[in-house]
Amino acid sequence: MKTVKTILIQEYEYPHEHSRHAIFAVLATSLFFISTDNMHTLVHKLDKNIKWWSIYGFLLGFFYFFSSPFLGRTIQPSYSNFSRWYVAWLLIAAVYHLPSFHTMGVDIRMNLSLFLTLFLASVLALLAFHITFLGLWYIGVAARLAGKRPEILTILQNSTVLSIACCVFYSHCGNTAANKAKAKSAGRQWSSSLLFDDARSWNLTGWGGWPQMQEVKEQVCNNWLGPVGSARDYPVFSKWVLYGEMVCNEACVDASDNISPVYSLWATFIGLYVANYVVERSTGWALTHPDPDPEKLQQSTETNPEFLDMVPWYSGTSADLFKTAFDLLVSVTLFVGRFDMRTMQAAMTQAQQNGNKKEGHLYSHFSVRKELWFDFMADTGDGGNSTYSVARLLAQPYLRVPDKDNHYRTLPRANLLIVGGDLAYPNPSTFSYEERFFRPFQYALQPPRWYRPEHIAVQKPELPAGVTSLQQYDGPQCFAIPGNHDWFDGLDTFMRYLCHRSWLGGWLLPQEKSYFALQLPHGWWVFGLDQALHGDIDVFQFKYFVDIISTKMGQDDSVVIVTHEPVWLLDWYWGGSTGKNVAHLIKEHLKGRCRLRMAGDLHHYMRHSAVPSNSTPAVQHLLVNGCGGAFLHPTHVFAGFKQFLGSTYDGMSAYPTISDSRKIALGNILKFRKKNWRFDVIGGMVYFILVFSMFPRCHLERVFSEEDSLVGHAKQFWTMLGLAFMEMLENSYVSVAGFSILLFLCILFVPVKVSRRKRIIIGLLHVGAHLTAAMVLMLLLELGIETCVRHQLLGNTGYHTLYDWYMSKENDHFPDPTGLRARIEFWTLGFYPACLKYLMAAFDIPEVMAVTRSNICKHGVDTVPRGFVLAYYVSVFLYYWVFSTPVVSIVFGSYLYCCINWFHLHFDEAFSSLRIANYKSFSRCHITTKGDLEVYTLAIDKVPKEWALDPHWEAEQASQKGALSHVLEYPSQWTPVGLYKERNCNVRIIDQFVIERRQSTKDTPDTPR
Repeated sequence: MKTVKTILIQEYEYPHEHSRHAIFAVLATSLFFISTDNMHTLVHKLDKNIKWWSIYGFLLGFFYFFSSPFLGRTIQPSYSNFSRWYVAWLLIAAVYHLPSFHTMGVDIRMNLSLFLTLFLASVLALLAFHITFLGLWYIGVAARLAGKRPEILTILQNSTVLSIACCVFYSHCGNTAANKAKAKSAGRQWSSSLLFDDARSWNLTGWGGWPQMQEVKEQVCNNWLGPVGSARDYPVFSKWVLYGEMVCNEACVDASDNISPVYSLWATFIGLYVANYVVERSTGWALTHPDPDPEKLQQSTETNPEFLDMVPWYSGTSADLFKTAFDLLVSVTLFVGRFDMRTMQAAMTQAQQNGNKKEGHLYSHFSVRKELWFDFMADTGDGGNSTYSVARLLAQPYLRVPDKDNHYRTLPRANLLIVGGDLAYPNPSTFSYEERFFRPFQYALQPPRWYRPEHIAVQKPELPAGVTSLQQYDGPQCFAIPGNHDWFDGLDTFMRYLCHRSWLGGWLLPQEKSYFALQLPHGWWVFGLDQALHGDIDVFQFKYFVDIISTKMGQDDSVVIVTHEPVWLLDWYWGGSTGKNVAHLIKEHLKGRCRLRMAGDLHHYMRHSAVPSNSTPAVQHLLVNGCGGAFLHPTHVFAGFKQFLGSTYDGMSAYPTISDSRKIALGNILKFRKKNWRFDVIGGMVYFILVFSMFPRCHLERVFSEEDSLVGHAKQFWTMLGLAFMEMLENSYVSVAGFSILLFLCILFVPVKVSRRKRIIIGLLHVGAHLTAAMVLMLLLELGIETCVRHQLLGNTGYHTLYDWYMSKENDHFPDPTGLRARIEFWTLGFYPACLKYLMAAFDIPEVMAVTRSNICKHGVDTVPRGFVLAYYVSVFLYYWVFSTPVVSIVFGSYLYCCINWFHLHFDEAFSSLRIANYKSFSRCHITTKGDLEVYTLAIDKVPKEWALDPHWEAEQASQKGALSHVLEYPSQWTPVGLYKERNCNVRIIDQFVIERRQSTKDTPDTPR
């Protein structure tokens, strides 16, 4: 029972999620079989012809997987709506040509043609109404709200829903004008007593005494939604309506004069829309119901935080990612080494020191305290849920958390927060800093009420009233170093937001430069280094820290060095050597006083400690914690690290664990498209270019040979695939060019960690998988079209098959004795029937594809007009897009999985694709009264996705107006809901250790816990 519950509601730990696709497929198939009256007939006719079952499985399967990322949730409503309508259009257009519906006695051509007719009529009618209403507003007859134009998508959606409703009514009730005594000339003026009289006469032989469905259906169609009357009842409108079919037991002498119930239902819906629109914008109603102020409405209805989703790194439509690539190119080629912001800061600091203004980047106000708590986090500002989850924990007055032995500890809020770079993703723009970094922190700990975001801090620190120095301020403070993403614009945004603003939420920002030195109690120091984009400090920064070491620091002091990049792991992984200036600073000047080195950049937690030996290690502990809010990185890739600066290290802790990290990588196969549906733009275009020249495949006779068995058909299929590949190499320019470019990019995409030979082999295998998949899909699509053509289901009567069929049936089912259609055609100069004709042709994409394909195969592509050739390739692309996008995601995701787990390649690409918001952590450090440094790393395994306004926070805001947020018991605005009944999201200690205070110049051993 527990297993069933786990599968259905997915309460298990990420990433071990079972796919529910199979469950949905089984349920859908079961409902289809149960609801089919002629199932035995269908099976009897199709059991010996597997091709139709294959076509149905191919269509439904690929359309389902194409739509799967959007099922049950809204992803950018515009794209989600487009996807739903796009899938419905192409699927219905394809399925109605297949034989199963005809086998079951169902012909949906009338419903399709009627839907398109009503849709076009609805769009034209609503557009005419809106144009008229805007004209009345323009001359001053209508109210001012009439000038508020409706969105065209709203008109299209209303027209679609209206048309579907009429088609559903027609499917169940038809368009009959029943010759019954109860259908009196009074039209719809039947009394309720008549309906109850009919109910008394029902034959209650159904389930539980209920009437049989056929009788209920007759009552609904003939009485409740029956004809509104005849032309004699409404002589004024007799020439403006369509009429219903006449149904009588004996031969009908006269034609029906009853108004069509479908037409009357359509006119009723149009009338309701018009009436509702007019009332909402009429003078009296509009004046008594003015539009509310958007700002006040937002303030009064703010029930959810405005969090952004994780950055879509594989989006083919994101302008931010293209801007990020451009900024990176400019930063590397222009700023670093040519126009370096760090050089300017050094010059400004020297000028200030010459004027005896300050001590540069040194902050010593913490050194007078007896003990100190400080937090370290890095790589934040990605998804709003993950960033706020960490910021909220940082802001709490205290955290009561269990350790590995399930012993609870109470950790107070830190006096100091150190952020280790990469403050916002994907680039350091105003939008990303405001929305992805500052907003979550402001929700977690509000800035003072008098603070204004647009204020520029000219002279720091800007302290609250009554506080004269940093030593007197008892609130939390924040210092940050920039990461590589912060340098993409030459550090401009970082300087504006961190060095020229005074508050990050409720954290004071005394910092003025991008690097700093903090003097802490009991001889502890923190050096925050700015490594820019090449993983090292510049010479001016090197000189500044050397001066502090030689003039300010004692021989028994201890240093915590904070950098953005963990060069010890990255240099080991890439086989390089970076950060030479930092290494020289540590070995030649600190000389064993660097007790701990902390970094981010890699979005996981790993700690390595030096193996005890006779020599003193340059750095005793190496700690990486980049779990501040960004996507997760793997840990198993770096499990082999052992050596750094001549010392040997043991891996003490990893989060997530090595085994979990390997399992998480499996999500690339199962979830790549669900997480990266924007990749469709790139993948679909690439696959279509690869096979563009292969359409159409005119010679498929060998595959359709009746003599071959199933194995023979499969052999013929792969033979045709090989011939298509050879034809591409010999005759195709577009496909060969696409293949060559893709091959070059795939080889270039392989990390330089491996040799050139291996890169070429991996690139060839990668592009070969894509090319094979693209050609298989191309051949399957061509076989499906050829099958339908050979069975007279497609490509037999021209482009306007559906329109011609509808015209042949229209007068029979919708009589028009008054010539209304002819008058409409005359008044619109033939525009209306022409629009209907081409709308039906545009809807029937398979027919357009089959007819043009047949013409190209018979006469050659040069003899077919270019417009028809273009229409053919567009129609092919529409279906090929649906088939290719799920496959390209599976192929690319499988490539990433194999590389990350088998060859330890693409650790960045393989996990950024998963966009994992879970597994977040930060490190809380405590300098005790004895001078020891205790380090606790706190983590939350699963980040909340649902939040609610905290009632405790609201109560405190009302009762303690004007109080600084750090003195409140409940400082955070939002609290987790749903599965997270524990306010602190089940935070726990995943690692802890102690670094003892140096007693002499000799190194003392550390005590892990």
